[in-house]
Amino acid sequence: MSAFMLVRHKVKDFNTWKVGYDAHHPKRQEAGLTEKYLLRSSEDPNEVVVMFEAQDLTRAKAFATSDDLRAKMQEVGVVDRPDIYFLNG
Repeated sequence: MSAFMLVRHKVKDFNTWKVGYDAHHPKRQEAGLTEKYLLRSSEDPNEVVVMFEAQDLTRAKAFATSDDLRAKMQEVGVVDRPDIYFLNG
């Protein structure tokens, strides 16, 4: 059975956010997360939804609540509290 992590949040500027998001790839890899979809709202291009396949939900949850991720989100311009869902396929 596959496991997934879905994240939705708004950012100040998508292009600025994307540079920082891409730079954070090694940390997501360490957490066992593989990006499956990176989507933007059709009504607001600064609203982002990302779906990751997770090797282990425990590791994914630890990453999602980490100080490192919180600091990175602030640094790259996340402007609201992210909605994060952990899903089984």
